[in-house]
Amino acid sequence: MSDGASNGADINRIILESSCDALGIAVLVCSRDDTILFASRTMLQFFPVPSEILMPGTRLRDFLGAVYDTGVRPGTVPESSRRRTNREDWIAEHMALHWRERYESVERAGRTRWVSMRKRRLSSGIGILSISDVSDQKKRDEQLQTDLERVELTEQILDAQPNPICVKDRNLNYIAVNKAFCLIHDLQQDAILGRSAWDLVESELAERFEQSDRMVLETGKPYSQAEHIVRADGSDLWVLTRKYRVGMPGRHFVVTCMNDVTDIALLHQSSDEPPAEVGLQIRDYSIFAAAQNFYDPFRALNVQQLVEAGSMIETLPARGLRVLVATADRAMEDRLVARLRGSGLDACAVRDAGELRAFGHAVEDVGIKLDVLLLDLAFSERQQIVSAWRHCPVLPLSAQQDGAAVLAEVFRVCSERTPASPTLQPDWSLSFEGEGIAAPPPTPQVDVLVAEDNQINQFVFTQILEGLGVSHRIAANGREAVELWHELQPALVLMDVSMPIMNGFDATVAIRSAENTRGQKTPIIAVTAQALDIDLQQCKASGMDDHIMKPVSPDMIEAVLRKFMPAKAMRTAG
Repeated sequence: MSDGASNGADINRIILESSCDALGIAVLVCSRDDTILFASRTMLQFFPVPSEILMPGTRLRDFLGAVYDTGVRPGTVPESSRRRTNREDWIAEHMALHWRERYESVERAGRTRWVSMRKRRLSSGIGILSISDVSDQKKRDEQLQTDLERVELTEQILDAQPNPICVKDRNLNYIAVNKAFCLIHDLQQDAILGRSAWDLVESELAERFEQSDRMVLETGKPYSQAEHIVRADGSDLWVLTRKYRVGMPGRHFVVTCMNDVTDIALLHQSSDEPPAEVGLQIRDYSIFAAAQNFYDPFRALNVQQLVEAGSMIETLPARGLRVLVATADRAMEDRLVARLRGSGLDACAVRDAGELRAFGHAVEDVGIKLDVLLLDLAFSERQQIVSAWRHCPVLPLSAQQDGAAVLAEVFRVCSERTPASPTLQPDWSLSFEGEGIAAPPPTPQVDVLVAEDNQINQFVFTQILEGLGVSHRIAANGREAVELWHELQPALVLMDVSMPIMNGFDATVAIRSAENTRGQKTPIIAVTAQALDIDLQQCKASGMDDHIMKPVSPDMIEAVLRKFMPAKAMRTAG
């Protein structure tokens, strides 16, 4: 009977030994009085203790002491650490761990080895310890953590760069972009990563970008191109784009860096101003190829602001409001005066208190009535001027205010004034006796004629021009544009070059031929999808005066109006 039991125990021991050897683990089983019942031979692979220590009946304390003496005990601290644990404390600590119901840990055993220890204490009091080598997994985890830290550091470095940077894989999908690159698209990184240029820009540009990317990938030769980008907010970005190939054979990537050269295009100050630091000049903008235009006119238009401004305009007592801007800031003066005139208001500016007083006396002497004075908060003698000014309401002006907010405030103040201002003359320049005044030319029946066949673009033009207070008509094709030009004699024509029935080039030729017999010339501005050299040459040959690119923005239209339409020819709509 005892021989059968002994044979069964031997069979169980053999099965346990074989299982531990096959799984690459070591197992130790101890009784409730902390003596070893079973210890697999694989335990020697982890701890080089004497083999008799693993015999049944050995105290657990003696086994832990032998493990401590080997120097490869679990919980080994690095050599650089000053913390040391004495033998008795280490044994006591691990004896306590063996009596926990459940315990798991990954600990260093020696200099380079890591072991995973799992301890269980059953309800019967029997304890089980299993040990496995996880050095390779630990190394992989440490390498992964190092790689993640390196990637995070690289992303921080890229995001700190002021220039847009992107990285594409062999399939030309974006795998890394910095914040500056996301900013020009007005998109988050997640909305760009994994996508290609075909998802972000027009097909013609995407094809051009892909050609240069493929060339860099295949040849390894760097590529450079001066480009003009329109950001999502409508502002211009002049860049020198450089592309490089990086990586190992079979795992090449394309890195694109757009060096921002916008700031070097500073305007020289006039000769009558004191000398100041002057930036470099870009003399030939034709070297910049047309690149991405991320401006979205629908997102940029503040519809609520246009509605509010429109309702104020309808209540105004007269057209051609006279606004005087008082500021010593040249940039603010140029920006606001152009915006006010572009919205149909008569506006001019003075730059110091002496000019302001002289202007007030001059308009009073000739009987001209001002509607609003916009006074810069930083203007000299501001408090004295506010107290003494009696010619019109005074509105404070700050450098942070945009043109739309200033317009809305001007319209609000003028709509609230009672009684209404007397009917204003279309031109409020001062005149003196003895000067001959030429008869004004016939007033056009409409300010701007827009030739555009796309209904969405027609809506965009309508929203922008109505927001600027400019009267306009829409022609759906070139033939209709010529007919409306004969009928309305507009002050300006915005001509789409690609239209059905008659394109913009032929329509311009027809208008120029008709002008030869009338002795007048209407400014015609080409509206193109891309500013290609062949298109620009054809625009010039057909008689067009300038060009703008789609999608159009309020700033584009304002710039055209300032250049080609005098303020007296612009009327507030409604």
